[in-house]
This record gives sequence, C-alpha cells and structure tokens, in this order.
Amino acid sequence: MTTNITMNKRYQDLQVTPGTYVPPVTTDYPEDDPYVGLYKPVYDRDFPAVDAAYPYFDESLANRMCIGFGYLFVLRLLGWILRLRYGLRWRVEGETRWHRSSCSVRRWLRRFDMSRGAITVANHCYRHDCASVLTTFHASPHTRIPMFAPNFRTKDQVFLTMVGGVPIPEAEAGLSAMKAFNAAFDRYHEKGYWFHIFPEAKRWDWYKPLRPFQKGAFTMAYKYNKPLLPFAITYRPRTGLWRLFGPKDEPLTQVTIGAPIYPDTSRPRGEETERLLNLTHTTICRLAGIEHNTWPSSL
Repeated sequence: MTTNITMNKRYQDLQVTPGTYVPPVTTDYPEDDPYVGLYKPVYDRDFPAVDAAYPYFDESLANRMCIGFGYLFVLRLLGWILRLRYGLRWRVEGETRWHRSSCSVRRWLRRFDMSRGAITVANHCYRHDCASVLTTFHASPHTRIPMFAPNFRTKDQVFLTMVGGVPIPEAEAGLSAMKAFNAAFDRYHEKGYWFHIFPEAKRWDWYKPLRPFQKGAFTMAYKYNKPLLPFAITYRPRTGLWRLFGPKDEPLTQVTIGAPIYPDTSRPRGEETERLLNLTHTTICRLAGIEHNTWPSSL
C-alpha cells in the first residue's frame, strides 16, 4: 500500500501497512543527504569548552542532583504535557492495546536480561522525541545520552543536562577529547548505566521514511555487550478535541517498542556491528508500519 504520494522521491515509493498514517509533507526534506540539519538553533548560551578537559564523566553531587530532579520531576511532568499536547501513548510489539502508563512497559522489560543496561534507539522525528522515549518506560537517572555538542549552547541547555546529555567532542577538539569521551562511557558502562542514541543523527520533524543509521550505537552495543532496545515513533491524525491542543496539521504521536536485540560478541566486530545496524533498522521499519523504506539502512 503506497500512501501520501508527493514530489519528494523518498515518499514516492514509500509503502506502509494498511492503517499506517503518513503525515502530510509540509517541509522540503532533502532527497540525497539524510544527515542535513533542518533545525537551525540559536547558539546564544555560554557553555564550557568541549575538549579533553571537559568532565564527560561527572558524578559530582551537583550533577547527580540536577539529573535526579530531571528524571524524577521534570520528565514526569513533561510526560503528562506530551500526553495532552501530542496524545502520546505507547505499546510493546505484538500488543494491540495502547498504554499511557510506563508500568506496563517496565513489567514487560523484566522478561529480558538487562543486567548490563541497554541502549535505546529510535527515529529522530520531533522536538520532544527524546522525552517521549524516556517517558515510555520511566527511565532512571542512570541514563546517559551522547549529544551534538553545540546544542548545549542553545535554550535547551538546562533540559539536555537534566536528562543526562553528554556532549560529543567535535573534530577540532582533537583525538584526546574523543579519548576522554570514550573513557567516560567506559566508566558509565561499568556502573550499569543505560544509553540512548538517535542513530539518524539529525532531527527531521514528522518525517515518515526511516533514514540511514550511523554506526555509533551499534559499535557501543558490541563493545559493551549491551542489548539494543528499538523504539519506533509513529503518528496519527489530529482530530476531534485534540485540535484544541495543537495545529491541525501537526500529528499526534505514539511509540511502539520492540524486543531487545543482543550482540554476538563471538563474531568479528565489523561484521557484527553491521548486522546489528541492519537488523535494528529493519526492526524499526517494521514497528513503524513501513513495508518498503526508501533509504538504505546505512551509507
């Protein structure tokens, strides 16, 4: 079934399962470069230099209190706001019933071995998608999220810190900065932290096709022997009373969670990383109701 044919070639051949909603295309999405940044933030906040001296592993009392407050209060409040603003709801794969309580997802997760933590991955498709993922299973403050460093100089600086964001050093920071970043995540892993990553890298609002994945999440999964937990954020039309809480052309959101994907560390790293990437991409396509995607799984 092909829906929502537009002049954008990535939508022309997109095929989705019956009943899957594809929002009207109101943005001129790129057709050839999936990693173009469409969101143009204002970098007007002060932030320490993200270099070799930056405290990527920060377990100071002040930082732990900040993140604890973020998860115990701010994210819970934001979860209720997202339910009202976007009708946020969720379910696990195989269920037909949608939920608005994280308790059902947490009970489901207990069926799996998460003793080493996990890496949650999702499509990057609207401003509050990170909060949407973390809300679905009531994530703990022992969660860290690698993030684009310049975003810490925007108006979202405080929120990114509260959800455990860790800035990724840019190339000009040098190899020593990346070594410090990697060493910090080694320590977070040793303490059993969960990680969250958007493998599409850049946010494209309300985009339906799944873009190619970058390898970072899957390299981490192999290195740390952590399972990958796939999330698919999908849409439904804004109808009825929901139109009172947002623009009528802005969809409501929902999240479907798939079973964990475990790395096979007995295989060579390159082969297994590629397998994890392809399998996770295929899984999220299935969870999103995409029968034929129009981007490859990686570039």
